[in-house]
Amino acid sequence: MHTILGAGGPVANALARELQSNNNEPTRLVSRKEIKTTGRNQSWVKADLLNFKEVLEAVKGSKVIYLTAGLVYDKKIWAQQWPVVMNNFINAGKETGARLIFFDNVYSYGLVNGPMLETTPYNPSSVKGEIRARIATQLLDEAKAGNITASIARAADFYGTDNGNSFFDVMVLDKFAKKQKAQLIGDPGKLHSFSYIPDMGKGLFLLGQDASSDNQTWHMPTAKPLTGQQFIELAAKANDTKASFMTLGKFMLWSYGLFVKFVGESVEMYYQYNHDYIFNSDKFEKAFNFKPTGYAEGFKAYLEMKKYSVSLPK
Repeated sequence: MHTILGAGGPVANALARELQSNNNEPTRLVSRKEIKTTGRNQSWVKADLLNFKEVLEAVKGSKVIYLTAGLVYDKKIWAQQWPVVMNNFINAGKETGARLIFFDNVYSYGLVNGPMLETTPYNPSSVKGEIRARIATQLLDEAKAGNITASIARAADFYGTDNGNSFFDVMVLDKFAKKQKAQLIGDPGKLHSFSYIPDMGKGLFLLGQDASSDNQTWHMPTAKPLTGQQFIELAAKANDTKASFMTLGKFMLWSYGLFVKFVGESVEMYYQYNHDYIFNSDKFEKAFNFKPTGYAEGFKAYLEMKKYSVSLPK
């Protein structure tokens, strides 16, 4: 059985679809909120990831456990809850002997001069990055000690979500779809990598099927970076509209964040948008013979998905 902790988010949804389509084993979705399952061999179990007894009960019988949870975007909550969630994840692995796969971001690397690789040392530039670095180190240290079998699947900023949980989807693609002016964070002349959500689901699925990938870090398949300006032009073309946009600087984010906490929490990550942000996934692409989805193709598929979803009867 494959179990997804933190089900219901865009990455978890993409992984669940891959497991439903390509895997004959049962899939268990674990979250606090109910998830309606209609897929073959899929079931939902209620559990709070902060409660070890509930987590352990939810993962019984698992061969692979994926942690794809997304906590409220607040560094105080992260400091309180991520260590608990990671401890419960690790202890669940010890109790069950299941393979563990943690879906992570790049915050732990901090500001990197050049490409981000799996071997890039942790040097966080933010409070959230420090928290991520600690829990990722804890997980792999337990694996190195032979106490668990665990890997990290890491992705760049993503797009192509099914629930609007991506600033690029909301501030660029959706704006252009409405023939509105887009909003871009940071310097449009800097390079940036974006990971396509369906590719993240496929990447996690492949790791879950291959035990030889265990006890290491993998960068999920991601197309080569483009400048912000190039992204804007591609997105405008996909929507058949003008490449009209405004840039959001750090001070503007800070000012807006005085009224909207989520925006305020993004200010410490601004370094990612006024410097080159180059995410390298060559290791995964070569190991699994996987070609990441190109941005033009990904934008088109995302917009088609949005059109289909809004056209469905309510």
